[in-house]
Amino acid sequence: MFKPTLGIIGGGQLGSMLAIAANKLEIKTVIFCDDIDAPAQKFANDFVHGQYNDQNKIKEFISKVDVITYEFENIPYETLNEINKIKPVLPKPSVNRIIQHRLAEKDFINNLNIRTTRYVSIEKKSELDSVEDLLPGLLKTVTMGYDGKGQHPVHTLESLDSIDIDYSKGYILEKLVKLKKEISIIITRFSNQKYEIYEPIENVHEDQILRNSKIPAEISDKILNQSKLWATQIAEELKYVGTLCVEFFIDRNDNLYVNEIAPRVHNSGHLTINAYNVSQFENHVRAVCKLEQIPLQKKSNAEMLNIIGDQIIPYRNKKFAENEFFFDYLKKDIKDKRKMGHLTTLIS
Repeated sequence: MFKPTLGIIGGGQLGSMLAIAANKLEIKTVIFCDDIDAPAQKFANDFVHGQYNDQNKIKEFISKVDVITYEFENIPYETLNEINKIKPVLPKPSVNRIIQHRLAEKDFINNLNIRTTRYVSIEKKSELDSVEDLLPGLLKTVTMGYDGKGQHPVHTLESLDSIDIDYSKGYILEKLVKLKKEISIIITRFSNQKYEIYEPIENVHEDQILRNSKIPAEISDKILNQSKLWATQIAEELKYVGTLCVEFFIDRNDNLYVNEIAPRVHNSGHLTINAYNVSQFENHVRAVCKLEQIPLQKKSNAEMLNIIGDQIIPYRNKKFAENEFFFDYLKKDIKDKRKMGHLTTLIS
């Protein structure tokens, strides 16, 4: 059976875990990254270092692989589209084009009659005069930004004066919900109406960075079923191939809202490596490389803790229990608010 060589754009921890999953399936991997110290190269068969708009490096990368995927969504659409003309890119570039633009993403979700928080596009300062009914809210750049970057809480119109806003970037203002909890759904779409869906994961954020995740989520059956249905509708409408994450808010009245879509494997799904027979990473590789779909089986309840910044130091010399699984992302530099590793604990 022919097994393609998988190209992965991006060389962080998600790229590392994709390469590890691919290796288990005897799929060779090539990492393409603009970081010479990209940790994922340690787990791949080959590595191409270059900027994402460097045509010579792109050609070198393409020549080494059969199919291409990516570990983060902020890759220029033009780059993905040009690559896709020569070798297949999955998920397809048109998916990334929608999701890397917050306003387009919100419009896409609402057009499916799926609930999001209320929002408005902000392109010039005068438009802020009529947004009081959306406060308190969160002002976000329409492109780029993750783990809280490019996001500004806004409680009053007066507080906007203290925010340095470059209106040339384009912004979206989202009304904050009275939050009860946050959950995510990890779903892998193989082809038309063929899925593997993980159970909802309950998430806790600190300073807009994911701190910990757990299964099972403490939610109602209504929320469980609705979140799975909405994630499936989104994946099907996008004609998605691979693993996708949909992040949700639940308000104090038990209403569900889609917060955002991540067109890739996701931080909250790291616990699937140890808690399921097939991880989100392996399922992504299986889907994009057209390998066999294996029914999901949950092996254990689990909790996952993100290890941030210098919190990593004691973990590197710690002895772990049999039900604890530590993953060091092997990043060269320890930085404040940087994800350095994670610890998954299986719970009987």
